[in-house]
Amino acid sequence: MNLQELTEHTIKISKQAGTFIREQYFLFNEKNVEVKSLNSLVSFVDITAEKMIVEELKTVFSEGKFLTEENTVEQSTLQQTQSDSGWLWIIDPLDGTTNFIHGIPTFAVSIGLMHNGKMKLGVVYEIMRDECFSAYDGSQSQLNGKPICVSERKTLADSLIATGFPYEKFDFVPQYLKTLSHLMQHTRGIRRIGSAAVDLAYTACGRFDGFFEYNLNPWDVAAGAFIVQQAGGTVTDFSNGDNYIFGKEILATNGIINKVMRKAIQL
Repeated sequence: MNLQELTEHTIKISKQAGTFIREQYFLFNEKNVEVKSLNSLVSFVDITAEKMIVEELKTVFSEGKFLTEENTVEQSTLQQTQSDSGWLWIIDPLDGTTNFIHGIPTFAVSIGLMHNGKMKLGVVYEIMRDECFSAYDGSQSQLNGKPICVSERKTLADSLIATGFPYEKFDFVPQYLKTLSHLMQHTRGIRRIGSAAVDLAYTACGRFDGFFEYNLNPWDVAAGAFIVQQAGGTVTDFSNGDNYIFGKEILATNGIINKVMRKAIQL
């Protein structure tokens, strides 16, 4: 298995899907939207892009199973996936669907490959900026082919933090608002741009110094989290454990501010 070549193929596939999504962005009619659950939206664009990605990945690497957001391919349940061995593609064909639907040009294709529970490659293609973030096991993360690394900011006061606001399952809102209040007063600012994959990619290249969110799915974070790690950053769950892909909570930082960020989350 040549991971460098497979990553190059994955980049090409993500850009092909991105071209289709970009074309549809300028033609899209909100009447084509379906509601999966509270504030969780899908359109034919998500579904078509996912089918394109899966079919192309099958041609370049036939061994992998698939875990995808839109369930366009037969796959294991999340519980089964966590215990499965072998190769697993984790795919979000359009991370930031709500942005896409509302005409906000921040959304991405996210593709990750896991083997026996360990990430082996990740690609996040931010479509409207034509920025492709990528990494494979043993490599340094890249942006459009050039090496990237996390920031070197040493204090929370100098840091710009990204997050995602809850859009369903609001049990943790009181705790979340405590954390936001603290970060508002002790950081350079907070951003919420509507795509976890992009938030993680921006953390990997030093635009953000940290990112945290709860109630996310594996396809939201798998590729981006790996890219952060390969860029020299730290990724954990809120308890400093490693259950951030399937555990529905993630903290990604430049590593330097990880401890102080974790304290803020646990206030």
